[in-house]
Amino acid sequence: MHCVSAAILSVSALLIAVPHAQAQTPAAGTWEARYGVSLIGLPIGTANVTAAIDNARYRIEVQARLTGLAGMVSGGKGAGSASGALNGTRTASSGYAASGSNGRESRTVRMAVSAGNATGVEIVPPVIKKPDAIPLTEAHKRGITDPVSALLMPVEAGQDPISAAACDRQIQIFDGNARYDIALSFAGTRTVKTKGYEGPVAVCKARYIPIAGHRDGKAARDMAENRDIEAWLAPVAGSRLVVPYRIAVRSEIGMVVIEASSFGGPTATVRAERR
Repeated sequence: MHCVSAAILSVSALLIAVPHAQAQTPAAGTWEARYGVSLIGLPIGTANVTAAIDNARYRIEVQARLTGLAGMVSGGKGAGSASGALNGTRTASSGYAASGSNGRESRTVRMAVSAGNATGVEIVPPVIKKPDAIPLTEAHKRGITDPVSALLMPVEAGQDPISAAACDRQIQIFDGNARYDIALSFAGTRTVKTKGYEGPVAVCKARYIPIAGHRDGKAARDMAENRDIEAWLAPVAGSRLVVPYRIAVRSEIGMVVIEASSFGGPTATVRAERR
């Protein structure tokens, strides 16, 4: 379920200036956040994120794990990192790595990216493709970003980051094994408050669009038809970036929600006002 995985890897706001500063290329800064993951209201996991931006360059590192009964049963945990540059309203990834385990098996992925094209992928152990998998071609590896870099969403200079400019986009993602799009559309605004951030967020409806590499079965079809996927995007301080504050995805057994419990750093709370 790519949307849920991406949500657990969600990132937060820079520890510089205040959100809704005038649109500009991000200055050097670091930020960190903590997210809680719940299923039908019950906590099942956490994610910790740290990142750095130096002018138009970025690097993100993420650690996530299941907790409580879910953690005891599966032992699930994972980590991911990505780096690259901000290019217009897109991220230009230069590299991505991820690892995960569930108590029975573990897998690592490393991917090199240049000019929006995946130039090398290493998956250990290799994924054994099932007969019903949609074939993945070299064309599917072009014009993409990785799933961690995709969490950074630049807004066009001069546009309000809490508006349709934040949401209205289609993100082309390749994770080394599967190619899919996430299509976002503006649905309104909300006001939120958590440790480190208080202010407005853009509410986006989201759709998962499988392209290739996935199994052509019920799971992919159900996700593609799922209209109960939503992302709330918050502004990154001192920049023209927005990132997920909250993501909700309806699953077969209930709503999965990933929401920030601390957002933007360990010290002062930022209060943001609409421009």
